[in-house]
Amino acid sequence: MTSIDQHLSLLNRGTVEVIPHEALRQKLEWSRKHNCPLKIKAGFDPTAPDLHLGHTVLLHKLKHFQDCGHDIIFLIGDFTGMIGDPSGVSETRKPMTKDQVVVNAGAYKRQVFKILDPHRTTISYNSQWMKTMTAEHIIELASHHTVARMLERDDFEKRYADGKPISIHEFLYPLIQGYDSVVLNADIELGGTDQKFNLLMGRELQRDYGFSPQVVMTMPLLEGTDGVRKMSKSFGNVIALDDSPTEIFGKLMSVSDELMYRYYELLSDRDIENVQSVHPMEAKKKLAHEIVARYHGNEDANRAREEFQKRFSQKEFPEQPDASVQLDENDFDSPEDSSIWIIALLEKTGLVSSRNEARRFVQQGSVELDGKRQTDPQARIQLSKGKLYKVRIGKRKFATVTYSL
Repeated sequence: MTSIDQHLSLLNRGTVEVIPHEALRQKLEWSRKHNCPLKIKAGFDPTAPDLHLGHTVLLHKLKHFQDCGHDIIFLIGDFTGMIGDPSGVSETRKPMTKDQVVVNAGAYKRQVFKILDPHRTTISYNSQWMKTMTAEHIIELASHHTVARMLERDDFEKRYADGKPISIHEFLYPLIQGYDSVVLNADIELGGTDQKFNLLMGRELQRDYGFSPQVVMTMPLLEGTDGVRKMSKSFGNVIALDDSPTEIFGKLMSVSDELMYRYYELLSDRDIENVQSVHPMEAKKKLAHEIVARYHGNEDANRAREEFQKRFSQKEFPEQPDASVQLDENDFDSPEDSSIWIIALLEKTGLVSSRNEARRFVQQGSVELDGKRQTDPQARIQLSKGKLYKVRIGKRKFATVTYSL
């Protein structure tokens, strides 16, 4: 039988704080003594239609608890999602509509089982109990905390000091998240470091309502592909679980070596010392293969690696480019002149976000047309009817362009 110390070693890996630390051992020992699995809670507000690798830091830790024999409560905050979590924001979030929440919640439910064992996972929605609460119940819940304590929270304190508005409904968010732990009688709750205030609220409310307070475990916020800001769709630095295998593989290969090791620590169970003993490029390929295989299967991971080899190691143009564009006479300045400005050509592929970005790629020497590097942003490209032109933009974007007959 695996020892408690071995379980603790696995469960503590990658965590920032365990509050209180000694209570985690006590709960694990109680669970083993009474042959009763602990209830491990993590809440996710369905603010976007897909989960990304940043979310999986928590999901991966939940899987660790499952591997140790405990039960997971994956709480979808379909009620709190309509309030908007004030954690880590400098202004009031725009509330989501009920329809948005329902659509996103359905996507979460489908994606979560790419990691968790469905037989040991309960999916709950906090609207199940919150929608039945009367005004009297809400007032009673609000009586468990003071405005002064709320303003001690970093997010609120900074906004109050800066004279930025704080809506009353935002004070309800941590109270409701804490009350979720009361209803579910959670033994342990996991969350990102930005959730610490809300997680501790759960401990306080459980104690007030006569329950044993939960252990709080905070996990770091995973940096996105830019290596600077937390992974977030609003920052455009995400690797989504529903991205294609080649997209996931390519994005992971593009991160820095330093960020790669952090991804290993938070997203993989591999021994870091063993990872550091191999060449960074090979380590990165293994990480990319592991992540793709986890969410799309081993065959897709093998194909994604082969495609990467073709694109980058062998510098071959892929069989299936990212875009295929057909131009006609309407795409040129005049019917008599079949030349096109290089920047306009790149824009028509749809693989650049703006003409300014296209110009930067050209000036940096990151654009190739039929294998020839383009460095003049003023250049005009003469196209022949019926000919297929191969365009490479940067390291990971490929397109074919045809001037149709």
